Amino acid sequence: MDLLPESGIFSMLMQATLMVKLVLLFLVSMSIWCWSIIIFKILLINKAKRQVVDGYEAFLQAEDLSAGLHAVNRDPQSPLAIIGSMAVREFRKLETAEIDRERKRFLVKDTLRRILRQAVSAEMKRLSSSISILATSASSAPFIGLFGTVWGIMHSFHSIGQAQSAALATVAPGISEALIATAIGLGVAIPASIAYNFFLGMLAVVETEMVNFAGAFLNRVEREVSWVSARGQRRDND
Repeated sequence: MDLLPESGIFSMLMQATLMVKLVLLFLVSMSIWCWSIIIFKILLINKAKRQVVDGYEAFLQAEDLSAGLHAVNRDPQSPLAIIGSMAVREFRKLETAEIDRERKRFLVKDTLRRILRQAVSAEMKRLSSSISILATSASSAPFIGLFGTVWGIMHSFHSIGQAQSAALATVAPGISEALIATAIGLGVAIPASIAYNFFLGMLAVVETEMVNFAGAFLNRVEREVSWVSARGQRRDND
Protein backbone atom coordinates (compact mmCIF):
# COMPACT_ATOMS: atom_id res chain seq x y z
CA MET A 1 0.00 0.00 0.00
CA ASP A 2 1.44 3.38 -1.06
CA LEU A 3 1.71 5.98 1.67
CA LEU A 4 1.43 8.87 -0.82
CA PRO A 5 -0.93 8.96 -3.80
CA GLU A 6 0.87 9.00 -7.14
CA SER A 7 -1.27 11.91 -8.32
CA GLY A 8 -0.39 14.13 -5.33
CA ILE A 9 1.68 17.30 -5.43
CA PHE A 10 4.52 15.65 -3.52
CA SER A 11 4.67 12.90 -6.10
CA MET A 12 4.79 15.44 -8.93
CA LEU A 13 7.63 17.27 -7.25
CA MET A 14 9.59 14.05 -6.88
CA GLN A 15 9.22 13.44 -10.61
CA ALA A 16 10.38 16.94 -11.57
CA THR A 17 13.76 17.55 -13.17
CA LEU A 18 16.82 18.35 -11.08
CA MET A 19 16.79 21.99 -12.17
CA VAL A 20 13.14 22.44 -11.16
CA LYS A 21 13.86 20.80 -7.79
CA LEU A 22 16.75 23.21 -7.22
CA VAL A 23 14.54 26.17 -8.10
CA LEU A 24 11.85 24.95 -5.70
CA LEU A 25 14.43 24.41 -2.94
CA PHE A 26 15.74 27.93 -3.47
CA LEU A 27 12.22 29.39 -3.34
CA VAL A 28 11.37 27.49 -0.16
CA SER A 29 14.59 28.75 1.44
CA MET A 30 13.74 32.29 0.34
CA SER A 31 10.26 31.93 1.82
CA ILE A 32 11.63 30.76 5.19
CA TRP A 33 14.10 33.66 5.19
CA CYS A 34 11.37 36.20 4.37
CA TRP A 35 8.99 34.90 7.02
CA SER A 36 11.78 35.03 9.62
CA ILE A 37 12.38 38.68 8.74
CA ILE A 38 8.64 39.43 8.75
CA ILE A 39 8.07 37.96 12.21
CA PHE A 40 11.16 39.64 13.67
CA LYS A 41 10.37 43.03 12.14
CA ILE A 42 6.73 42.94 13.23
CA LEU A 43 7.87 42.57 16.83
CA LEU A 44 10.70 45.10 16.53
CA ILE A 45 8.94 47.89 14.61
CA ASN A 46 5.67 47.54 16.48
CA LYS A 47 7.56 47.88 19.77
CA ALA A 48 9.50 50.89 18.46
CA LYS A 49 6.28 52.52 17.25
CA ARG A 50 4.68 52.13 20.66
CA GLN A 51 7.82 53.46 22.37
CA VAL A 52 8.13 56.59 20.25
CA VAL A 53 4.43 57.44 20.42
CA ASP A 54 4.26 57.04 24.21
CA GLY A 55 7.66 58.65 24.75
CA TYR A 56 6.89 61.72 22.65
CA GLU A 57 3.58 62.20 24.45
CA ALA A 58 5.31 61.92 27.83
CA PHE A 59 8.00 64.39 26.73
CA LEU A 60 5.40 66.96 25.68
CA GLN A 61 3.49 66.63 28.95
CA ALA A 62 6.61 67.04 31.12
CA GLU A 63 7.05 70.34 32.94
CA ASP A 64 10.57 71.01 31.71
CA LEU A 65 13.40 69.53 29.65
CA SER A 66 14.91 67.58 32.53
CA ALA A 67 11.58 65.99 33.44
CA GLY A 68 10.91 65.21 29.78
CA LEU A 69 14.23 63.42 29.36
CA HIS A 70 13.62 61.52 32.59
CA ALA A 71 10.24 60.37 31.28
CA VAL A 72 11.75 59.25 27.97
CA ASN A 73 14.64 57.45 29.69
CA ARG A 74 12.28 55.24 31.68
CA ASP A 75 12.60 52.87 28.72
CA PRO A 76 16.34 52.86 27.90
CA GLN A 77 15.77 50.81 24.75
CA SER A 78 13.36 53.35 23.29
CA PRO A 79 14.60 55.11 20.13
CA LEU A 80 13.76 58.43 21.80
CA ALA A 81 15.93 57.58 24.80
CA ILE A 82 18.84 56.78 22.47
CA ILE A 83 18.32 59.99 20.48
CA GLY A 84 17.98 62.09 23.63
CA SER A 85 21.10 60.57 25.18
CA MET A 86 23.18 61.32 22.08
CA ALA A 87 21.94 64.91 22.01
CA VAL A 88 22.58 65.43 25.73
CA ARG A 89 26.12 64.06 25.46
CA GLU A 90 26.90 66.41 22.60
CA PHE A 91 25.29 69.31 24.46
CA ARG A 92 27.40 68.61 27.57
CA LYS A 93 30.58 68.49 25.52
CA LEU A 94 29.78 71.83 23.95
CA GLU A 95 28.74 73.31 27.31
CA THR A 96 32.10 72.45 28.90
CA ALA A 97 34.17 73.37 25.85
CA GLU A 98 36.75 76.08 26.50
CA ILE A 99 35.30 78.66 24.13
CA ASP A 100 33.52 81.90 24.84
CA ARG A 101 29.79 81.94 25.64
CA GLU A 102 28.79 83.83 22.52
CA ARG A 103 30.45 81.29 20.24
CA LYS A 104 28.83 78.44 22.18
CA ARG A 105 25.45 80.05 21.70
CA PHE A 106 26.17 80.36 17.99
CA LEU A 107 27.25 76.71 17.67
CA VAL A 108 24.78 74.92 19.89
CA LYS A 109 21.72 75.10 17.63
CA ASP A 110 23.48 73.83 14.52
CA THR A 111 25.34 71.21 16.54
CA LEU A 112 22.17 69.87 18.14
CA ARG A 113 20.31 69.85 14.82
CA ARG A 114 23.14 67.86 13.26
CA ILE A 115 23.42 65.31 16.08
CA LEU A 116 19.64 64.88 16.28
CA ARG A 117 19.47 64.30 12.54
CA GLN A 118 22.27 61.75 12.77
CA ALA A 119 20.60 59.99 15.70
CA VAL A 120 17.26 59.75 13.89
CA SER A 121 19.01 58.42 10.77
CA ALA A 122 20.90 55.83 12.82
CA GLU A 123 17.70 54.59 14.46
CA MET A 124 15.91 54.41 11.11
CA LYS A 125 18.82 52.46 9.66
CA ARG A 126 18.64 50.00 12.54
CA LEU A 127 14.88 49.54 12.32
CA SER A 128 14.80 49.23 8.53
CA SER A 129 17.71 46.82 8.19
CA SER A 130 16.86 43.69 6.16
CA ILE A 131 13.63 45.26 4.89
CA SER A 132 15.17 45.52 1.41
CA ILE A 133 15.40 41.71 1.33
CA LEU A 134 11.60 41.58 1.28
CA ALA A 135 11.49 43.97 -1.68
CA THR A 136 14.11 41.92 -3.52
CA SER A 137 12.23 38.69 -2.84
CA ALA A 138 8.91 40.23 -3.91
CA SER A 139 10.34 41.32 -7.25
CA SER A 140 12.56 38.33 -8.02
CA ALA A 141 10.64 35.29 -6.70
CA PRO A 142 8.01 35.23 -9.52
CA PHE A 143 10.75 35.29 -12.16
CA ILE A 144 12.72 32.56 -10.41
CA GLY A 145 9.55 30.47 -10.30
CA LEU A 146 8.89 31.27 -13.96
CA PHE A 147 12.39 30.09 -14.82
CA GLY A 148 11.64 26.76 -13.16
CA THR A 149 8.35 26.53 -15.04
CA VAL A 150 9.95 27.28 -18.42
CA TRP A 151 12.67 24.73 -17.75
CA GLY A 152 10.12 22.10 -16.76
CA ILE A 153 7.97 22.75 -19.83
CA MET A 154 11.05 22.52 -22.06
CA HIS A 155 11.79 19.14 -20.51
CA SER A 156 8.18 18.06 -21.05
CA PHE A 157 8.27 18.96 -24.72
CA HIS A 158 11.55 17.12 -25.06
CA SER A 159 9.94 14.05 -23.52
CA ILE A 160 6.98 14.41 -25.88
CA GLY A 161 9.35 14.41 -28.84
CA GLN A 162 11.06 11.29 -27.63
CA ALA A 163 7.75 9.54 -26.97
CA GLN A 164 6.39 10.77 -30.33
CA SER A 165 3.03 11.41 -28.73
CA ALA A 166 1.22 14.69 -28.04
CA ALA A 167 -1.66 13.19 -26.08
CA LEU A 168 -2.94 15.17 -23.12
CA ALA A 169 -2.04 12.35 -20.77
CA THR A 170 1.56 12.71 -21.93
CA VAL A 171 1.76 16.50 -21.78
CA ALA A 172 -0.27 17.29 -18.62
CA PRO A 173 1.92 15.74 -15.86
CA GLY A 174 5.12 17.48 -16.97
CA ILE A 175 3.43 20.87 -17.43
CA SER A 176 1.54 20.67 -14.14
CA GLU A 177 4.66 19.88 -12.13
CA ALA A 178 6.46 22.74 -13.90
CA LEU A 179 3.69 25.22 -13.06
CA ILE A 180 4.14 24.48 -9.37
CA ALA A 181 7.37 26.51 -9.52
CA THR A 182 5.46 29.60 -10.63
CA ALA A 183 2.83 29.06 -7.93
CA ILE A 184 5.49 28.77 -5.21
CA GLY A 185 7.27 31.83 -6.60
CA LEU A 186 4.05 33.83 -6.25
CA GLY A 187 3.57 32.34 -2.78
CA VAL A 188 6.93 33.83 -1.81
CA ALA A 189 6.45 37.18 -3.55
CA ILE A 190 2.95 38.10 -2.36
CA PRO A 191 3.59 37.97 1.43
CA ALA A 192 6.98 39.66 0.96
CA SER A 193 5.43 42.51 -1.03
CA ILE A 194 2.58 43.02 1.46
CA ALA A 195 4.96 42.94 4.42
CA TYR A 196 7.41 45.35 2.77
CA ASN A 197 4.74 47.99 2.14
CA PHE A 198 3.26 47.42 5.61
CA PHE A 199 6.64 48.00 7.23
CA LEU A 200 7.23 51.15 5.16
CA GLY A 201 4.01 52.57 6.57
CA MET A 202 4.97 51.70 10.15
CA LEU A 203 8.49 53.10 9.71
CA ALA A 204 7.06 56.35 8.36
CA VAL A 205 5.08 56.76 11.59
CA VAL A 206 8.14 55.97 13.71
CA GLU A 207 10.31 58.42 11.77
CA THR A 208 7.69 61.17 12.04
CA GLU A 209 7.50 60.77 15.82
CA MET A 210 11.30 60.78 16.15
CA VAL A 211 11.59 63.94 14.03
CA ASN A 212 8.85 65.56 16.11
CA PHE A 213 10.70 64.63 19.29
CA ALA A 214 13.94 66.07 17.91
CA GLY A 215 12.17 69.34 17.11
CA ALA A 216 10.52 69.50 20.54
CA PHE A 217 13.86 68.74 22.22
CA LEU A 218 15.60 71.55 20.34
CA ASN A 219 12.78 73.98 21.10
CA ARG A 220 13.00 73.24 24.80
CA VAL A 221 16.76 73.69 24.83
CA GLU A 222 16.41 77.07 23.14
CA ARG A 223 13.60 78.10 25.48
CA GLU A 224 14.72 76.69 28.85
CA VAL A 225 18.54 76.66 28.88
CA SER A 226 19.47 80.16 29.95
CA TRP A 227 22.77 80.56 28.10
CA VAL A 228 21.19 79.31 24.85
CA SER A 229 17.95 81.29 24.96
CA ALA A 230 17.48 84.89 23.92
CA ARG A 231 16.67 85.62 27.57
CA GLY A 232 20.12 84.46 28.56
CA GLN A 233 21.60 86.61 25.81
CA ARG A 234 19.81 89.69 27.13
CA ARG A 235 21.02 88.93 30.64
CA ASP A 236 24.62 88.79 29.40
CA ASN A 237 24.23 92.15 27.72
CA ASP A 238 22.84 93.84 30.86
